[in-house]
Amino acid sequence: MYESFYGLKEKPFALAPDPQFLFLARPHRRALIQLQYSVADEAAFCLITGEVGSGKTTLIRHLLASVEQTVVVGLISNTSLNFGRLLQWICMSFGLEHSAKDDVSLYESFTRFLIDEYAKGHKVVLIVDEAQNLGEARLEELRVLSNINADKHLLLQTILVGQPELRTLINAPQLLQLAQRISAGCHIGALSADEARSYVHHRLRVAGGQLNLFTSAAIRLAYQNSGGIPRLINQYCDRALIYGYGSRRPRIDGELMAQAIEDRRTSSTVN
Repeated sequence: MYESFYGLKEKPFALAPDPQFLFLARPHRRALIQLQYSVADEAAFCLITGEVGSGKTTLIRHLLASVEQTVVVGLISNTSLNFGRLLQWICMSFGLEHSAKDDVSLYESFTRFLIDEYAKGHKVVLIVDEAQNLGEARLEELRVLSNINADKHLLLQTILVGQPELRTLINAPQLLQLAQRISAGCHIGALSADEARSYVHHRLRVAGGQLNLFTSAAIRLAYQNSGGIPRLINQYCDRALIYGYGSRRPRIDGELMAQAIEDRRTSSTVN
């Protein structure tokens, strides 16, 4: 709607994870290094945590787009408290037949798949997003699956991605063996004020817009009210662009941003 008015090729602050918009602030750069290391160095488990909206899923999408062809990746992205049978989801993530099979058959199929990929010289990496929803029993099941080895080589590497409570869950005494197997990972914290400004400019640049489209006051308000969480910054900036377009304002200033923030909070409260 507002793209042509502001000379944008696309919406710069869309909420859908898009690797091309990935901004590597210090916490995200550190997390990406840990992810790349875990894949390259055959880490049994990698743990990436961060607040809701911190950019974890975008980081994972970037990793998926950049891994070598010899890396076979399975992604589970829709975990929930009513998740069901873990082995069935794992097999589905790698494109294996999983319907109408019991867990013994699924385990045999998955083990055979791992051995076949190892024979081809491939690495197999399982990524579980929102892994805090798995609970202790399923996390322990993942640890047991990671014990499938061949000639002292790991056949399965697992990347766990989730909210901060995932780290708390894994540090529980019941999951001590899993915690001991995590050899890579980090927590993605909030953006700093300088990083938030660079983040807004980066997304404008990728979308083909002018970097001065948002005034310093507008960016500062977005940062202060978001706590440095990228998803909230996106929501504020997108709404401010809608308001700016509606009133035919050439730039997004502090007044427009304040209105966008207030209205977003009001609508969230109502909903």
